[in-house]
Amino acid sequence: MRYVVKTFKYFIAFVVIVSLMLACKKKTGDSPKPKISPPVIVDVIIAEKQPINDKIEANGTVVANEFLELHPEVSGRLTYLNIAEGSPVAQGTILAKINDADLQAQLAKTRVQLDLVQKTTQRYKQLLDVNGINQSDYDIALNQVNAFKADMVYTQALINKTIIKAPFSGVIGLRQISPGAYVTPATILATLQQTSKIKIDFTVPQNYSNIIKRGSVLDVELDASSHKMGRAMIVATEPGANTSTRNLKVRALLSESNINPGAFVKVFLNAGVGKTAIVVPTNCIIPNDKNNQVIVVKGGIANFINVGTGIRQANSVEIVNGLNVGDSVVVTGVLFARPKDKVKVRSVKKLATLLPKDSAASY
Repeated sequence: MRYVVKTFKYFIAFVVIVSLMLACKKKTGDSPKPKISPPVIVDVIIAEKQPINDKIEANGTVVANEFLELHPEVSGRLTYLNIAEGSPVAQGTILAKINDADLQAQLAKTRVQLDLVQKTTQRYKQLLDVNGINQSDYDIALNQVNAFKADMVYTQALINKTIIKAPFSGVIGLRQISPGAYVTPATILATLQQTSKIKIDFTVPQNYSNIIKRGSVLDVELDASSHKMGRAMIVATEPGANTSTRNLKVRALLSESNINPGAFVKVFLNAGVGKTAIVVPTNCIIPNDKNNQVIVVKGGIANFINVGTGIRQANSVEIVNGLNVGDSVVVTGVLFARPKDKVKVRSVKKLATLLPKDSAASY
């Protein structure tokens, strides 16, 4: 009996051990093998030097040849207003008058006093010639004549300030006041602009200062919807660059005058023809905090290369350093490639097929 029980215990132990071994073997056999990701499929271009036209595009503002806001020099009530809105006026035209009745009365009073002292001075002169009065009495009378003359000049100057004239020929803008209104030197009567000549103000980076020369001719896009073009000639530049933007302010005279001051235009400046450089599509560039990068395929491996960029055009970027002629630069699949991962080149593209006709570099 004891022998049977002992044998049964051995049998149970054997069954348990075999079951555990089978379970471990099954678990080991069922473990999945690690998956290997397929290489990213990319298209590339072969880096080569391309001729580029360094044409700068700048935003410009149309300004009138002359512009001012009409303000009175003195306070008072308007007694005359000759502002025809939107009409041309000639230089020297009287546009408005302010009540000057008190000044006219003061001028008339001074004129009467002057007449009296002049007659007194004449009598004193006759008496002085026969030693009838002292020289000092005659000098006092003569001083009064000069004082009244000075008072008349001063009063006349105040009267002149009550008259507002057009300082130059131009077009009157919208009237801001009505006849009879009380005005002060802070009051704007209207605007006056000389539109017979039109100028354009724009800015360019300071590194283009060597090509900004008086007399240079520019292309100007006057209307973005119709792409109407015009010509302008540089007439002046600010002598110094803006300390905040490091840009130069340039002024050009527009030959086309049928455009409103204040309008927005685009200015195109040719900064050099015949320059060659390595050019890549804009979507090749991977920006980060410190550098710009492109992906170069070498031996089927994606290599992330830091590059320096130059002229940026609408769809392409000039590479000034980091790439060599003959490098295979990834143009599609950029977002999926990872550093040092394998990639599969599907095709080699031509740069001309990837880039529509570029516009100028924009600033």
